[in-house]
Amino acid sequence: MSETHGTVHWTELNSHDVEKAKAYYARVCGWEYDAMPMAEGTYHIAKLGEQMVAGLFDLAVMPEMKDLPSHWLTYLAVDDVDAAAKETEAMGGNIIRAPWDVEGVGRIAIVSDPSGAALGLMTPS
Repeated sequence: MSETHGTVHWTELNSHDVEKAKAYYARVCGWEYDAMPMAEGTYHIAKLGEQMVAGLFDLAVMPEMKDLPSHWLTYLAVDDVDAAAKETEAMGGNIIRAPWDVEGVGRIAIVSDPSGAALGLMTPS
């Protein structure tokens, strides 16, 4: 296993009002933002100085997520996201979004663990 396997790798806010969230975290946490265009819409990278600290994503661009409340989602680093997704199912968890590639970021899956808690699994690039 790599030294990052099983560690918190990233966190993101999935929001129904990204602009309001950005204003809040800018004021409370001192975050600034870089926009990263994606096929699904714009992803906002929150930064403290040059350090990337979180991402913000608009739930409106994902119709299958429109009924979810705004929420924070944690991504855990794993050495092999496809194997981790299969193991999740074998242990009684569920695949919410099957593994897919994000250029320059890594391979990601959204799952729920056997207790029902949602999380992201990521093999960073």
